[in-house]
Amino acid sequence: MSTTATPRAARRTARRTPVLAGAALLVTALTLATAAAPAQAAGAAPPPAPAGTGKYVALGDSYAAGAGVPAQSGGLCLRSDRNYGHLVAAALAPSAYTDRTCTGAKVSALTVPQTDAGIVVNGPQLDAVTPDTSLVTVTLGGNDMGTSDVGFVDVVAVCSGLALTDPLGSPCRDFYGDTLSRRLDSAAARLSDGLRTLSAKAPRAQVVVVGYPSVLPDDPLTCLGKLPVTTGDLRFLRSVIGELNAKTAGAATAAGATYVDTLGPTRGHDSCSASPWIEGVLPTSPAAPLHPNATGQRAMAGAVLRALGR
Repeated sequence: MSTTATPRAARRTARRTPVLAGAALLVTALTLATAAAPAQAAGAAPPPAPAGTGKYVALGDSYAAGAGVPAQSGGLCLRSDRNYGHLVAAALAPSAYTDRTCTGAKVSALTVPQTDAGIVVNGPQLDAVTPDTSLVTVTLGGNDMGTSDVGFVDVVAVCSGLALTDPLGSPCRDFYGDTLSRRLDSAAARLSDGLRTLSAKAPRAQVVVVGYPSVLPDDPLTCLGKLPVTTGDLRFLRSVIGELNAKTAGAATAAGATYVDTLGPTRGHDSCSASPWIEGVLPTSPAAPLHPNATGQRAMAGAVLRALGR
Protein backbone atom coordinates (compact mmCIF):
# COMPACT_ATOMS: atom_id res chain seq x y z
CA MET A 1 0.00 0.00 0.00
CA SER A 2 1.29 3.46 -0.86
CA THR A 3 2.28 5.63 2.12
CA THR A 4 1.78 8.89 0.24
CA ALA A 5 -0.84 11.03 2.00
CA THR A 6 -3.87 12.06 0.02
CA PRO A 7 -4.79 15.78 -0.06
CA ARG A 8 -7.70 15.03 2.27
CA ALA A 9 -5.44 13.16 4.69
CA ALA A 10 -3.01 16.06 4.60
CA ARG A 11 -5.74 18.48 5.52
CA ARG A 12 -6.76 16.26 8.46
CA THR A 13 -3.17 16.09 9.63
CA ALA A 14 -2.84 19.85 9.44
CA ARG A 15 -5.82 20.40 11.70
CA ARG A 16 -5.05 17.57 14.13
CA THR A 17 -3.29 19.75 16.69
CA PRO A 18 -6.20 22.15 17.37
CA VAL A 19 -8.67 19.28 17.24
CA LEU A 20 -6.84 17.20 19.80
CA ALA A 21 -6.16 20.20 21.98
CA GLY A 22 -9.82 21.21 22.05
CA ALA A 23 -10.94 17.63 22.62
CA ALA A 24 -8.44 17.17 25.44
CA LEU A 25 -9.68 20.29 27.22
CA LEU A 26 -13.30 19.19 27.08
CA VAL A 27 -12.55 15.61 28.09
CA THR A 28 -10.60 16.96 31.09
CA ALA A 29 -13.57 19.11 32.12
CA LEU A 30 -15.98 16.25 31.69
CA THR A 31 -13.79 13.86 33.66
CA LEU A 32 -13.60 16.24 36.60
CA ALA A 33 -17.27 17.18 36.81
CA THR A 34 -21.83 6.45 34.65
CA ALA A 35 -41.11 -20.40 41.80
CA ALA A 36 -41.12 -23.34 39.71
CA ALA A 37 -42.57 -23.09 36.21
CA PRO A 38 -45.27 -25.43 34.87
CA ALA A 39 -44.13 -28.15 32.49
CA GLN A 40 -43.32 -26.84 29.02
CA ALA A 41 -43.81 -28.39 25.62
CA ALA A 42 -40.55 -29.60 24.11
CA GLY A 43 -38.54 -26.69 22.77
CA ALA A 44 -40.92 -24.05 24.17
CA ALA A 45 -39.46 -21.15 26.14
CA PRO A 46 -40.70 -20.84 29.72
CA PRO A 47 -42.97 -17.83 30.36
CA PRO A 48 -41.40 -14.81 32.04
CA ALA A 49 -41.86 -14.47 35.76
CA PRO A 50 -43.95 -11.47 36.83
CA ALA A 51 -41.65 -8.51 37.38
CA GLY A 52 -41.12 -7.81 41.06
CA THR A 53 -41.83 -11.34 42.29
CA GLY A 54 -38.22 -12.46 42.34
CA LYS A 55 -34.74 -11.11 41.92
CA TYR A 56 -34.17 -7.88 39.98
CA VAL A 57 -30.75 -7.16 38.45
CA ALA A 58 -29.77 -3.79 36.95
CA LEU A 59 -27.00 -3.75 34.34
CA GLY A 60 -25.51 -0.97 32.27
CA ASP A 61 -23.28 2.06 31.94
CA SER A 62 -23.17 5.52 33.53
CA TYR A 63 -26.67 6.43 32.30
CA ALA A 64 -27.99 3.45 34.27
CA ALA A 65 -25.59 3.94 37.18
CA GLY A 66 -26.64 7.56 37.69
CA ALA A 67 -23.08 8.90 37.60
CA GLY A 68 -22.73 12.03 39.72
CA VAL A 69 -26.19 11.82 41.29
CA PRO A 70 -25.88 11.55 45.09
CA ALA A 71 -25.43 9.39 46.99
CA GLN A 72 -22.66 7.59 45.14
CA SER A 73 -21.22 4.14 45.78
CA GLY A 74 -19.46 1.35 43.89
CA GLY A 75 -16.07 3.07 43.70
CA LEU A 76 -15.23 4.11 40.14
CA CYS A 77 -18.55 2.66 38.98
CA LEU A 78 -20.25 5.75 40.45
CA ARG A 79 -23.56 4.09 41.24
CA SER A 80 -26.27 6.34 42.64
CA ASP A 81 -28.86 5.24 45.17
CA ARG A 82 -31.29 7.32 43.08
CA ASN A 83 -30.54 5.79 39.68
CA TYR A 84 -33.48 4.42 37.73
CA GLY A 85 -32.75 0.85 38.84
CA HIS A 86 -33.05 1.74 42.51
CA LEU A 87 -36.24 3.68 41.84
CA VAL A 88 -37.78 0.78 39.89
CA ALA A 89 -36.79 -1.62 42.67
CA ALA A 90 -38.40 0.65 45.27
CA ALA A 91 -41.65 0.60 43.29
CA LEU A 92 -41.67 -3.15 42.60
CA ALA A 93 -40.29 -4.40 45.95
CA PRO A 94 -38.60 -7.51 44.49
CA SER A 95 -37.33 -10.26 46.75
CA ALA A 96 -33.76 -9.10 46.00
CA TYR A 97 -32.13 -6.28 44.06
CA THR A 98 -28.60 -6.24 42.63
CA ASP A 99 -27.10 -3.15 40.98
CA ARG A 100 -24.18 -4.13 38.74
CA THR A 101 -24.19 -0.94 36.64
CA CYS A 102 -20.87 0.81 36.16
CA THR A 103 -19.70 4.06 34.63
CA GLY A 104 -17.58 3.51 31.52
CA ALA A 105 -19.10 0.11 30.74
CA LYS A 106 -19.19 -0.99 27.13
CA VAL A 107 -21.21 -3.92 25.78
CA SER A 108 -18.25 -6.20 26.45
CA ALA A 109 -18.71 -5.51 30.18
CA LEU A 110 -21.56 -8.01 30.15
CA THR A 111 -19.08 -10.87 29.95
CA VAL A 112 -15.64 -9.34 30.59
CA PRO A 113 -14.36 -7.63 33.76
CA GLN A 114 -14.19 -3.86 33.56
CA THR A 115 -10.76 -2.52 34.48
CA ASP A 116 -9.04 0.80 35.05
CA ALA A 117 -5.24 0.99 34.92
CA GLY A 118 -5.18 -2.80 35.11
CA ILE A 119 -7.32 -2.92 38.27
CA VAL A 120 -10.71 -4.64 38.12
CA VAL A 121 -13.42 -2.05 38.71
CA ASN A 122 -16.42 -4.29 38.09
CA GLY A 123 -16.74 -7.99 37.38
CA PRO A 124 -18.63 -9.32 34.35
CA GLN A 125 -22.10 -7.86 34.76
CA LEU A 126 -23.87 -11.06 33.73
CA ASP A 127 -22.33 -12.81 36.74
CA ALA A 128 -25.09 -11.15 38.78
CA VAL A 129 -27.80 -12.90 36.74
CA THR A 130 -28.95 -16.25 38.13
CA PRO A 131 -31.73 -18.70 37.22
CA ASP A 132 -34.07 -17.17 39.82
CA THR A 133 -33.76 -13.68 38.32
CA SER A 134 -37.19 -12.38 37.26
CA LEU A 135 -36.31 -8.93 35.91
CA VAL A 136 -33.23 -7.43 34.27
CA THR A 137 -32.83 -3.86 33.02
CA VAL A 138 -29.96 -2.96 30.70
CA THR A 139 -28.61 0.30 29.24
CA LEU A 140 -25.52 -0.28 27.09
CA GLY A 141 -24.08 0.72 23.72
CA GLY A 142 -23.39 4.43 24.09
CA ASN A 143 -19.79 4.01 25.21
CA ASP A 144 -19.02 1.81 22.22
CA MET A 145 -19.24 4.73 19.80
CA GLY A 146 -16.17 6.46 21.26
CA THR A 147 -12.54 5.44 21.48
CA SER A 148 -12.44 5.97 25.26
CA ASP A 149 -14.68 4.77 28.08
CA VAL A 150 -16.80 7.94 27.95
CA GLY A 151 -18.41 7.08 24.61
CA PHE A 152 -20.76 9.81 23.42
CA VAL A 153 -18.98 12.38 25.58
CA ASP A 154 -15.79 11.41 23.76
CA VAL A 155 -17.49 12.17 20.44
CA VAL A 156 -18.75 15.52 21.74
CA ALA A 157 -15.19 16.37 22.79
CA VAL A 158 -13.89 15.67 19.29
CA CYS A 159 -16.70 17.75 17.78
CA SER A 160 -15.83 20.63 20.11
CA GLY A 161 -12.22 20.62 18.95
CA LEU A 162 -13.23 20.44 15.30
CA ALA A 163 -15.58 23.40 15.72
CA LEU A 164 -12.49 25.61 15.83
CA THR A 165 -11.56 24.56 12.30
CA ASP A 166 -14.93 25.31 10.65
CA PRO A 167 -17.29 27.28 12.94
CA LEU A 168 -20.03 27.61 10.31
CA GLY A 169 -19.94 24.08 8.92
CA SER A 170 -20.27 20.49 10.09
CA PRO A 171 -16.63 19.49 10.54
CA CYS A 172 -17.45 16.70 12.99
CA ARG A 173 -19.89 15.03 10.61
CA ASP A 174 -17.27 15.31 7.85
CA PHE A 175 -14.59 13.88 10.15
CA TYR A 176 -16.56 10.81 11.25
CA GLY A 177 -18.38 9.99 8.02
CA ASP A 178 -19.96 6.58 8.59
CA THR A 179 -17.54 5.60 11.36
CA LEU A 180 -20.03 6.02 14.19
CA SER A 181 -22.71 4.09 12.29
CA ARG A 182 -20.31 1.19 11.83
CA ARG A 183 -19.36 1.25 15.51
CA LEU A 184 -23.02 1.23 16.50
CA ASP A 185 -23.76 -1.68 14.14
CA SER A 186 -21.01 -3.67 15.80
CA ALA A 187 -22.19 -2.73 19.31
CA ALA A 188 -25.79 -3.67 18.49
CA ALA A 189 -24.73 -7.11 17.26
CA ARG A 190 -22.71 -7.71 20.43
CA LEU A 191 -25.57 -6.46 22.59
CA SER A 192 -28.01 -8.84 20.94
CA ASP A 193 -25.61 -11.74 21.57
CA GLY A 194 -25.17 -10.63 25.19
CA LEU A 195 -28.92 -10.48 25.71
CA ARG A 196 -29.29 -14.03 24.39
CA THR A 197 -26.62 -15.18 26.83
CA LEU A 198 -28.52 -13.39 29.59
CA SER A 199 -31.76 -15.14 28.69
CA ALA A 200 -30.01 -18.51 28.67
CA LYS A 201 -28.82 -17.84 32.23
CA ALA A 202 -32.25 -16.69 33.42
CA PRO A 203 -34.85 -18.13 31.04
CA ARG A 204 -37.82 -16.85 33.03
CA ALA A 205 -36.54 -13.29 33.42
CA GLN A 206 -38.20 -10.33 31.79
CA VAL A 207 -35.40 -8.45 30.04
CA VAL A 208 -35.88 -4.71 29.52
CA VAL A 209 -33.43 -2.72 27.42
CA VAL A 210 -33.63 0.94 28.40
CA GLY A 211 -32.71 3.50 25.75
CA TYR A 212 -30.87 6.78 26.10
CA PRO A 213 -32.62 10.06 27.01
CA SER A 214 -32.86 13.33 25.09
CA VAL A 215 -29.34 14.64 25.67
CA LEU A 216 -29.63 17.25 22.90
CA PRO A 217 -32.62 19.29 21.69
CA ASP A 218 -34.54 19.00 18.44
CA ASP A 219 -33.65 22.65 17.75
CA PRO A 220 -29.85 23.11 17.87
CA LEU A 221 -30.22 26.90 18.15
CA THR A 222 -31.20 26.47 21.81
CA CYS A 223 -27.65 25.23 22.48
CA LEU A 224 -25.95 28.41 21.26
CA GLY A 225 -23.47 29.49 23.91
CA LYS A 226 -24.10 26.33 25.94
CA LEU A 227 -22.27 23.65 23.98
CA PRO A 228 -19.06 24.39 22.02
CA VAL A 229 -20.19 22.55 18.88
CA THR A 230 -21.30 24.01 15.54
CA THR A 231 -25.02 24.16 14.76
CA GLY A 232 -24.55 21.70 11.92
CA ASP A 233 -22.76 19.25 14.17
CA LEU A 234 -25.42 19.59 16.86
CA ARG A 235 -27.88 18.26 14.29
CA PHE A 236 -25.40 15.49 13.49
CA LEU A 237 -24.98 14.56 17.16
CA ARG A 238 -28.73 14.54 17.69
CA SER A 239 -29.04 12.12 14.76
CA VAL A 240 -26.33 9.94 16.32
CA ILE A 241 -28.35 9.65 19.53
CA GLY A 242 -31.38 8.69 17.45
CA GLU A 243 -29.35 6.05 15.61
CA LEU A 244 -27.98 4.72 18.90
CA ASN A 245 -31.49 4.26 20.24
CA ALA A 246 -32.80 2.75 17.00
CA LYS A 247 -30.03 0.17 16.85
CA THR A 248 -30.32 -0.59 20.56
CA ALA A 249 -34.04 -1.18 20.05
CA GLY A 250 -33.25 -3.46 17.12
CA ALA A 251 -30.83 -5.48 19.24
CA ALA A 252 -33.47 -5.84 21.96
CA THR A 253 -36.09 -7.04 19.48
CA ALA A 254 -33.68 -9.51 17.88
CA ALA A 255 -32.99 -11.05 21.29
CA GLY A 256 -36.64 -11.15 22.36
CA ALA A 257 -36.25 -8.38 24.94
CA THR A 258 -38.47 -5.35 25.60
CA TYR A 259 -37.19 -1.94 24.56
CA VAL A 260 -38.10 1.16 26.59
CA ASP A 261 -37.83 4.58 24.99
CA THR A 262 -36.59 7.32 27.30
CA LEU A 263 -35.86 9.93 24.63
CA GLY A 264 -39.54 10.80 24.21
CA PRO A 265 -40.31 11.15 27.94
CA THR A 266 -37.33 13.50 28.41
CA ARG A 267 -37.82 15.60 25.25
CA GLY A 268 -37.87 19.29 26.10
CA HIS A 269 -35.66 18.71 29.13
CA ASP A 270 -32.37 18.20 27.29
CA SER A 271 -29.00 19.58 28.34
CA CYS A 272 -29.66 22.94 26.64
CA SER A 273 -33.21 23.47 27.92
CA ALA A 274 -34.35 25.92 30.56
CA SER A 275 -35.40 22.97 32.73
CA PRO A 276 -32.77 20.29 32.12
CA TRP A 277 -33.21 16.71 33.24
CA ILE A 278 -29.93 15.96 31.45
CA GLU A 279 -27.07 18.17 32.56
CA GLY A 280 -24.90 20.24 30.24
CA VAL A 281 -21.14 20.32 29.84
CA LEU A 282 -20.96 22.28 33.10
CA PRO A 283 -23.63 20.69 35.33
CA THR A 284 -25.76 22.96 37.48
CA SER A 285 -27.05 20.10 39.65
CA PRO A 286 -25.31 16.92 40.77
CA ALA A 287 -24.72 14.64 37.76
CA ALA A 288 -21.97 13.86 35.30
CA PRO A 289 -21.78 16.17 32.25
CA LEU A 290 -24.34 15.30 29.54
CA HIS A 291 -25.95 12.73 31.88
CA PRO A 292 -29.35 12.55 33.60
CA ASN A 293 -29.68 14.30 36.93
CA ALA A 294 -31.98 13.01 39.69
CA THR A 295 -35.08 14.23 37.82
CA GLY A 296 -33.86 12.58 34.63
CA GLN A 297 -33.35 9.30 36.47
CA ARG A 298 -36.91 9.55 37.80
CA ALA A 299 -38.19 10.07 34.26
CA MET A 300 -36.29 7.00 33.07
CA ALA A 301 -37.64 4.95 35.97
CA GLY A 302 -41.15 6.07 35.12
CA ALA A 303 -40.73 4.90 31.53
CA VAL A 304 -39.55 1.49 32.72
CA LEU A 305 -42.42 1.12 35.18
CA ARG A 306 -44.97 2.05 32.51
CA ALA A 307 -43.49 -0.60 30.22
CA LEU A 308 -43.92 -3.11 33.06
CA GLY A 309 -47.56 -2.09 33.46
CA ARG A 310 -47.00 -0.28 36.77
